[in-house]
Amino acid sequence: MKTPKKKDAAVGDFTPDGRQNLNFQEIVRPLEQSLRRYLEHYVGNKSVADDLLQETLLKINKGLASFEGRSSIKTWAYAIANRVGADYLRHPMRQRKIVELDETEDVIDSNPGIDEQMIIGQMNACIRQVIDSLPAPYRTALILYDLEELTAKQTAEIIDCSLAAVKIRIYRARLRLKEALENQCDFYHDPDNGLRCKNKAAQ
Repeated sequence: MKTPKKKDAAVGDFTPDGRQNLNFQEIVRPLEQSLRRYLEHYVGNKSVADDLLQETLLKINKGLASFEGRSSIKTWAYAIANRVGADYLRHPMRQRKIVELDETEDVIDSNPGIDEQMIIGQMNACIRQVIDSLPAPYRTALILYDLEELTAKQTAEIIDCSLAAVKIRIYRARLRLKEALENQCDFYHDPDNGLRCKNKAAQ
């Protein structure tokens, strides 16, 4: 079960017309590590994620003057990081083999079981390969909701889609992940009782 998320703390003073005077350092300090982790999950490479984080921070700093408060600072910053990551992966040399998924079926419940949460959280080679094969909107929804533990509403705001659509994407991505892992991996528990997997082809 997800723990309730705290609202973003007030940052900076207010101008005479009621708009908030946002301070870059105060905004970035609590978000920087989360944004770095998200970008690493998104592109699957730590050094690349560090470079993309710097680009993200520059864009955040540049965009503060025009931030209108229509979303929280957190979701706004994640949306910028998401666009930076997507632009990086859009390069032809970085294109992954994408598996098409259908968004037409209705989905009511997107809450995973305990084992499924552990599977999603275990970012080893098997899981990374499957996540990389997902279309970008599904990959983004899965990472934001299951790995970054944002709410479905926050995820929808970052991706800029409806709440219903993001639930469908999460469901479809999980289904694809589960099916692929069952076909490609043998599961076992490590000494700490964490659920892990080995690629069947490598055995």
